[in-house]
Amino acid sequence: MIVLHVFMALFIANILGYGGGPSTIPLIQNQVVNVYHLMSGGAFFHDLALANALPGPIATKIAVYVGYTASGWWGAIVGLTATVLPSAVAVIILLQWLHHYKQTDAVKGMVMMIQPVIAVLMIILTWNVGVEGFQSIGIVHFVIIAVLSFIALKKFRVHPAFVILGAFVYGAILLR
Repeated sequence: MIVLHVFMALFIANILGYGGGPSTIPLIQNQVVNVYHLMSGGAFFHDLALANALPGPIATKIAVYVGYTASGWWGAIVGLTATVLPSAVAVIILLQWLHHYKQTDAVKGMVMMIQPVIAVLMIILTWNVGVEGFQSIGIVHFVIIAVLSFIALKKFRVHPAFVILGAFVYGAILLR
């Protein structure tokens, strides 16, 4: 039954998602944490951090992590399938239709109207990650990690994967 929940959570999020992997993350989080209760918010954000540290599409990486966390390797395979299937079906079935009507005002209007929704979903996700981090490690460590990350990213132009790795090392050493 858990494998079915993994499939449904990721399939629904990816069938409703628009705009690529990052815009589907809030939908995946809602399905995985709030609807199907496959993991806690903290565990989801941990898996999201791991997925962000690796190269490749974020939606497929988070699907594999969620599936594996919920149900082992079988869950990882089902999660990946549920994530890839909506895009594959859409490409196969809708590509000709979309190509034919892409210049119409109706399609252009739909695309323009969805962009603010995606922005709001990303803001909510960022807020939820911040609240979860603040609650789990406390204000002092939260501020230290945030400030060091900001300096590393902006001043020294360190790649985000190394910043995430540094936060992991900080946590492993100081937050045991």
